[in-house]
Amino acid sequence: MRLLLIEDDAALQLSLRRALERKSVTVLGCADGYEALAQWRKLQPDVVVLDLSLPGLDGLQVLARARQLGLSAPVLILTARGTVGDRIIGLNSGADDYLAKPFDLDELEARIRALHRRAVGQGAESLGQAPQWGQLRLDPSSGAFYHGHVVLDLAPRELRLLQALVARSGRAVTKEHLQNVVFQDEPEVQPEAVEVVVYRLRKKLAGTGATLMTLRGLGYLLKSGA
Repeated sequence: MRLLLIEDDAALQLSLRRALERKSVTVLGCADGYEALAQWRKLQPDVVVLDLSLPGLDGLQVLARARQLGLSAPVLILTARGTVGDRIIGLNSGADDYLAKPFDLDELEARIRALHRRAVGQGAESLGQAPQWGQLRLDPSSGAFYHGHVVLDLAPRELRLLQALVARSGRAVTKEHLQNVVFQDEPEVQPEAVEVVVYRLRKKLAGTGATLMTLRGLGYLLKSGA
């Protein structure tokens, strides 16, 4: 695995590099936002660990520009900013995971490897395997969802909500984003209306092996398993 470590604390960067390299991870470190973006484009890493407080471009600017350039490597934000608001901003900017300082090194390694496994799995999907969560399967050609060989009967709002979750598979999707997608022609709708659609969709997903999780303070996540 090739990892790009973007961290401006020299001592912490060195410590993490040594620890991860002992775990057979190839680590390239940089400490400046502009350098980070250049190295990201050049290296094409498997995973990026990104601090938010950087000289030059800050971490969120680096992330936003990388996504605009089509750089799709999964990103774990590593920062001392630990509030729910900061996590939501990071995830909405295109991050895949978030770990606040101080942190446990074993947890960091586990999250990095989980992001790498997910990216490898999504690569398999792009080679022609239909995306699947338990027995819930998406037919990319028609946009329909199947439970086994039976089309899942979804109301239009339920379908839009499920499509929004699938579009950001593996990531938390905020209630605000779902409200905009599900009720796109109804600007006056209350945020609680999303919860009603989530409730109805959960009932229809029962028995499919797909779970619609509520992540307190972050939003919703579609995953396999109960």
